Amino acid sequence: MATGRNVITVGNFDGVHLGHRALVERAREVADREGAGVIAAAFDPHPASVLAPGREPPRLTTFARREALLIEAGADRVVKLEPTPDLLSLEPEAFVRLMMQTYGAVSFVEGPDFHFGRMRAGNIDVLRRLGSQLGFGVEVVEPVEAALGDCTLVRASSTIVRWLVAHGRVVDAAVVLGGPYEVEGEVVTGDRRGRKIGYPTANISTPCLLPADGVYAGRAVLPGGRDVPAAVSVGTNPHFRGDRRRIEAHLLGVERDGDKIAGLPEYGWTIRLSLLGFVRDQAVFGSLEELLGQMERDCGRCLMMAEEGLPSGLCGCAHSATGVVRGEERAVRDE
Repeated sequence: MATGRNVITVGNFDGVHLGHRALVERAREVADREGAGVIAAAFDPHPASVLAPGREPPRLTTFARREALLIEAGADRVVKLEPTPDLLSLEPEAFVRLMMQTYGAVSFVEGPDFHFGRMRAGNIDVLRRLGSQLGFGVEVVEPVEAALGDCTLVRASSTIVRWLVAHGRVVDAAVVLGGPYEVEGEVVTGDRRGRKIGYPTANISTPCLLPADGVYAGRAVLPGGRDVPAAVSVGTNPHFRGDRRRIEAHLLGVERDGDKIAGLPEYGWTIRLSLLGFVRDQAVFGSLEELLGQMERDCGRCLMMAEEGLPSGLCGCAHSATGVVRGEERAVRDE
C-alpha cells in the first residue's frame, strides 16, 4: 500500500556524503513545493553482496547511522531495500511501479549516473520516459566536487571516501562526507592489557571500514549521548606482537568505577567514534617505559586535537561537478 505522496531518492547512501546530501536536499525542495514527503530508499546490504558475493565494498556506516544522517539531511523517512534476487531481477518499469505502489512516489530525485532494475538496465533517460508514461516527475542533481587538503578536486562518492579512510586520510574523508568519518560498534572484551599499564581501552567490534593502521585523535559518543575526547588506535599492536587487526579507544576525561567507565557495564554497549586526525603510525618501542612515554604524548595531542575539532574551511565544495574520478576510485562503482 502506498503511504501518501512522496518524493523518492533511491541509492546505497553509504556514508551519506555531500552528493547524497545534495540529493536529499533537492528532494526536500521538490516535496515542499508539491506538498509531499521525502523518502530515501536505501539498499542494505550493498547489492553486490548478492550479485557478486565477496566483492561488495566495505561498509562505511551502519544502517541505523545512515538513517539518522539521511533524516538530518532532510528526509522524512528512510526505508531499507533488501537486495533480494527477486527485487534485483525486476525490470526497470516493474521497479518503478513498485516504488509508486509501495511508497506513493510522485517524483524521483537522482544523480545523472543512476541505474536501476535488472542488469542495471534503467538509467535517467529510461526514468524520464517512464515518468512521462506513468505520471511522475524526475529531477536530476549534478555530482558534487570536494577540494581535498592537497587542492585535488574529487567527485564526492562512497568509493573515494573508502579510499581516503583506508589510507588514513580522515581529514580529507571529512571534506567529502561533510563531517568526520565515524566508526560505530559494540564494546567487547580485548586483551585487557591497557588497564594493566594505566591506559584502559574500549575494544570495538564494528562492521565499519577501519582506517589505516595508526593512532588517531577522535571523539567518542557514549550511551546517553555523552561526547568525550578519545585516543584511538588501529592495527595489530605490533609492540606486543599482536596478529589481529582491531580498533580500540582510550577515553579521556571520563570517571571510572574500577576497571569500567562509571555508569556503564564493562562490555556490551554501543560507542561511536568520530575520527578527527591522524597522529602517528604504529611502532615497536625499545621498552615499556618508552611506550608509556609515547602514549602520554599521544593522549596530550589527541586531547588538543579533539578540543579543536576538524580544521575550519575544509568542507568547501562545488556543484555541477565534471565527474573527476581518481584512478584509485575505479575498483568499484561510485555511489
